[in-house]
Amino acid sequence: MIKKGAAAPTMKDVAREANVSLGTVSKVINGIPVGEAYRARVEAAAKKLGYTVNHYARGLKTNRTYSVALVLPSLRHPFFAALADEVTASLSRRGYRCILMITNFDAEAERKSFVMVRQNKVDGVIALTYSPNIEPDESLPIVTIDRHFGAGIPCVSSDNYLGGQMAADRLMSLGCKKPLCLQIGAEIPGEPHKRSAGFESACRARGITPTSVVLQEKQTETPFHHFLDEHIHNGKLDFDGIFCSSDGLAVRTLNYLKRYHIRAPEDVQCIGYDGIADFHTGEYLCSTIVQPLAQMADAAVNLLLDEGELSSGANICLTVRYQSGGTTKD
Repeated sequence: MIKKGAAAPTMKDVAREANVSLGTVSKVINGIPVGEAYRARVEAAAKKLGYTVNHYARGLKTNRTYSVALVLPSLRHPFFAALADEVTASLSRRGYRCILMITNFDAEAERKSFVMVRQNKVDGVIALTYSPNIEPDESLPIVTIDRHFGAGIPCVSSDNYLGGQMAADRLMSLGCKKPLCLQIGAEIPGEPHKRSAGFESACRARGITPTSVVLQEKQTETPFHHFLDEHIHNGKLDFDGIFCSSDGLAVRTLNYLKRYHIRAPEDVQCIGYDGIADFHTGEYLCSTIVQPLAQMADAAVNLLLDEGELSSGANICLTVRYQSGGTTKD
């Protein structure tokens, strides 16, 4: 440990303590893969000496801020909060700080996040946006989640189409013959729109014609309720399986059906999308298609920080999985 009053330890001190080269220390600090034994030695030496990265000095040398703006519409939604947690952790592993920008679905707030990049206040942006008027310059370092801005801007998403197919296959394998799909769509097209398409495709492949009801995001869910009201006869719902485009919608739909004493999974089976777990118990809110958030975060960060991949405009689609959560009969 460096004594009080002594100069702050440097990378050279860490290299000497760990008995490795300065280049190895640099790789560990910058999140570049090295042998596990080397990484452990460097981290142990850094901890012993009390070494911390001087981001300001590091930025002056490299003309970088070592910070990335994460643009999200809200943290009140559990999915956005979980995504923020994973992106922040992924950036930290690469030696970067995360500047979280909450836009509350405001287009001007989204625009300002891209201005920050132009002003060199951050090194790039990872954005999940919903404004139809946002058109970022393709020359800016940007990676999007779930939404395609253009051929030159990388996008990371889960396989929404496959997720819809998985939900349909699961419901029908559990005996559902009258499926219903409830989808909430954004003003602008994006990857999540494919959930209902995948669901409908899988149903038709089994010779079943599904019923789908789609609302725009800014609408209330009252039309869903009216639709359900019209399809309840003698206390029974006309549908025996429901796929909802989000876990939140699934939970709200099932709560609404409780007014009619219609329960899941006894009276109707239901699958949501996202993989949201209860904050306290860790249990899933409903049976769901789970998005691989950790992998999505790592993919977005790696695309943003790897200039070669960023310039290619690559799109990454990651696989999803089904998880039983008590609203299906498995």
